[in-house]
Amino acid sequence: MFSGEYIWQQRDWPVWRFDLAALATPLAAVSQAQGRLLGRLADVGLALRDEASLAALTDDVLKTSAIEGEALDVASVRSSVARRLGVDIGALAPADRHVDGVVDMVLDATSRAADPLTEARLFGWHAALFPTGYSGLAPIATGRWRDDTQGPMQVVSGRLDRQRVHFEAPPAARLPAEMQRLLAWVNQPAPAEPALLRAGLAHLWFVTLHPFDDGNGRIARAVGDLLLARADGSPQRFYSLSAQIQRERRAYYDILERTQKGSMDVTDWLLWLLQMLHAALDQAHATLDAVLRKTRFWHQAPAGALNERQVKVLNRLLDGFEGKLTTAKYAALAKCSSDTALRDLTSLVTLGLLRRSEAGGRSTHYELRQDVPVAP
Repeated sequence: MFSGEYIWQQRDWPVWRFDLAALATPLAAVSQAQGRLLGRLADVGLALRDEASLAALTDDVLKTSAIEGEALDVASVRSSVARRLGVDIGALAPADRHVDGVVDMVLDATSRAADPLTEARLFGWHAALFPTGYSGLAPIATGRWRDDTQGPMQVVSGRLDRQRVHFEAPPAARLPAEMQRLLAWVNQPAPAEPALLRAGLAHLWFVTLHPFDDGNGRIARAVGDLLLARADGSPQRFYSLSAQIQRERRAYYDILERTQKGSMDVTDWLLWLLQMLHAALDQAHATLDAVLRKTRFWHQAPAGALNERQVKVLNRLLDGFEGKLTTAKYAALAKCSSDTALRDLTSLVTLGLLRRSEAGGRSTHYELRQDVPVAP
């Protein structure tokens, strides 16, 4: 039950407590899962590792925004990540300043994880998230801490006349000292806590301070990713914790609210986050399977037999196309007429790359053949 005090109002804030014995088994399981994934990646070539990193980072950017209810364009995100990684994915979508900002933040957090996390770096991330100085239609202060001129920083839900306050952050006047303490903790050279737990603590600590007018959740997850990258000892990312959190979005907000209204014992929060991290690592194996399947698909595709439209649509299917591919959807994706779309699809069926559903008429759809082998 809520005592009436938030976690930052506790007398011993921010002296984190947790039951290491209770965390030992899930911590070991996550470490083993990391080892299995890195071992598998060591057996594939550099190009496939780049493809797996591209897939994981694209998912991370999409889902860290989706947690906040913001839907980014998949093609724009994938193109933005590919540009920055130097991965050739064929035709690129036009640059989108807002998408590029989220991508820049995520990549800066992970590819430069060894660099100190500073106030200036956080301000840069925040400015990148809001390149116009607006969040929706509302102007916000970018590249500096919030000032609470509009009242206390609160996380609320519900109608304007019946709002529920889930959390209230510390007053703005405390932020310079609070953030200095957090950054010193993040950058300490010989931390006492296990590296994976530090990622969870930093995430919670940052989002509890809620230092910006907007974007706090995305930046908190980027701070957590920075510490995960330090724990991995690799600037390349092959799994997305944000994607797993998005799949458990309601549980995420529930455990976050309970923790912020509780004591300095955050064992339950860390247990939940370790569960999410383990699930994210399991999902990374599925992502790697998809990358390997895509490579083998193109190896057995007839060279020179496909036009640019067909290559584009097949890549969309291989990257995870939601819904069923119909003639109309093909025409929209390939930007061609329905007659051209039907000819392209018929050719792909004849070549053995697609399979036509048995349903006729408008219910007819097409799907990739599922007999492409995947390495263990």
